[in-house]
Amino acid sequence: ELDLATVEPSLAGPKRPQDRVPLKEVKGSFLAHLTKPVKERGFGLTQDQLSKKVLVKRQDEEFELTHGSVVIAAITSCTNTSNPTVMLGAGLLAKKAVEAGLDTKPWVKSSLAPGSKVVTDYLEASGLLPFLEALRFHVVGYGCTTCIGNSGPLPEDIARAVEEGDLVVAAVLSGNRNFEGRINPHVKANYLASPMLVVAYALAGRMDIDFTSEPLGFDPNGKPVFLKDIWPSMEEIREAIGKTLDPELFKKEYSKVFEGDERWQALPAPKGERYRWDPESTYIQNPPFFEELGRRQVGDIRGARVLLVLGDSVTTDHISPAGAIPVKSPAGQYLLAKGVKPEDFNSYGSRRGNHEVMMRGTFANIRIKNLMLEGVEGGYAKKLPEGEVDFVYNVAMRYKAEGTPLLVIAGKEYGTGSSRDWAAKGTYLLGVKAVLAESFERIHRSNLVGMGVLPLEFLPGENRETLGLTGYEVYDILGLEDLFPRKRVEVVARREDGSEIRFQAIARLDTKVEVDYYQNGGILQTVLLNLLKEAKAQ
Repeated sequence: ELDLATVEPSLAGPKRPQDRVPLKEVKGSFLAHLTKPVKERGFGLTQDQLSKKVLVKRQDEEFELTHGSVVIAAITSCTNTSNPTVMLGAGLLAKKAVEAGLDTKPWVKSSLAPGSKVVTDYLEASGLLPFLEALRFHVVGYGCTTCIGNSGPLPEDIARAVEEGDLVVAAVLSGNRNFEGRINPHVKANYLASPMLVVAYALAGRMDIDFTSEPLGFDPNGKPVFLKDIWPSMEEIREAIGKTLDPELFKKEYSKVFEGDERWQALPAPKGERYRWDPESTYIQNPPFFEELGRRQVGDIRGARVLLVLGDSVTTDHISPAGAIPVKSPAGQYLLAKGVKPEDFNSYGSRRGNHEVMMRGTFANIRIKNLMLEGVEGGYAKKLPEGEVDFVYNVAMRYKAEGTPLLVIAGKEYGTGSSRDWAAKGTYLLGVKAVLAESFERIHRSNLVGMGVLPLEFLPGENRETLGLTGYEVYDILGLEDLFPRKRVEVVARREDGSEIRFQAIARLDTKVEVDYYQNGGILQTVLLNLLKEAKAQ
């Protein structure tokens, strides 16, 4: 049952999609997050930092940016942009805003990525698209855009101001993911909202506004204009739907959806039953997942070093980001060495067919925090025992060259978020043999097993802190030779002074099938081994 009286306009943010905030509470919630400790999903600002402002001067205008300035407002292609109620609602709100003399704030980068060409058709037919365009919500495409990290760079003067003031600026988008570091490297606060509220925040230009009591702006006569003044009624939305939504629109656009335009049809494509690997391709490479096929020795893990110590709610975006590839990152340096210009880097998500890019991008999120490195943010690790700090990829490759197995230690909800297979694939390719966490997100745990990486769970009531683990120890994981579902295994952590910490952990291989996957090296190896057995039997 759902009590309809409890339904109210809401956003989600600033760091996770499950953190719903009623619209009337967004201002207070955002201001509270500014000073909340980072470990409590806040931004850790001091009182002295709250008043920071940076003046931006342009040829014909100047304005101030501060904490909470909305620099991205995006109606994105996923989630609800095929819903005519909210899309036409956004168009009607834009129309009323323009008629009231309101405009998108000059520091807001706005965009419109409809769910399909049908949406563009009915926005045009309704006469509402010009009003969205008047507020700079132009159609930018129909694929993954801002939600996956393809917002493109902020204008140079805006990015410079954000860096100069170390500002906590915001993005408001109609997508379904807002994890740290995902939307834009300059944006720390990200909120999910309906398309209509995306337009509203573009008009307001800031998160610290209470729409119930503060105006969006002022009309040419100086009269305040509130959100309620331009919010379309359901009658207006139904009327717009009735006038513009036609089954013929769908038939027209979808009848040739797989044909593509002349540029698509002109693309050369290889023929034949087998793909011909191109060693020069920076998009698709032959992955090394089967190199150990038949050679894997299942047994205890000994002499493992810790690559990262992570906190709670580490998402698959933290583990394997999908957005922009920084020039100075290992993936960026790889592409430069291959002759790819930075403007052609594209994104991690677009290059997920190339393991060389993706393994370099694993644990490379700009907001990930390795707790072994105090005060350091980003994809860095410490090579032990030397103590040298470098990118996670570089450190992992040094360990791999030495034959040292690796371990990741984490808190609760490890692997939450998108069910991104590369979060497990990249972990495997870095040489991580096990992940020890307080709890796992269901799909990511399964994906780790599918790649032959052992998910280990602390016993109830125990964690890294209660056991006194720092990540500087050398680890043995014992009892892996005779595995069965959810077996308790012994973990021995040897400190630098020679003392030991011994404890038990649960091997989160939850079924006999998962035990088989792990022992074979993963699901891909298991399938191939079974096919080989069947072929031999025939």
